[in-house]
Amino acid sequence: MPALALVTLVVRDYDEAVDFYTRALGFELAEDTDRGDGTRWVVVRPRGAGAHGTGLLLARAKGEAQAAAVGAQTGGRVGFFLHTDDFARDHARMTAAGVRFLEEPRHEPYGSVAVFEDLYGNRWDLLQPAA
Repeated sequence: MPALALVTLVVRDYDEAVDFYTRALGFELAEDTDRGDGTRWVVVRPRGAGAHGTGLLLARAKGEAQAAAVGAQTGGRVGFFLHTDDFARDHARMTAAGVRFLEEPRHEPYGSVAVFEDLYGNRWDLLQPAA
């Protein structure tokens, strides 16, 4: 397999999720197609990832079980890793956009990192890998 195309992220609402991922994280809206049954096919990707970069499929929760999983899809662990080539720049931009970081930036042997939450409470690493 040459690439991982999409990862589904269950969300409460399409529009609030698109707003967060595009405004606060700087992702691009790659696709937003009405499926005609009240659902949409919504894909966001990190800016510059291109058409073949891994994206998030934002899927609105259906039913109680899916609604209960919103924000807890990885059981409270960091489940998503957002790489950057300029940690200080992106950390400052995301903080200014209201992203909630759960810790101060750390400088580890593998790179600079800080854990943050998305709008639902899913945990992410902002990570600039070591050279």
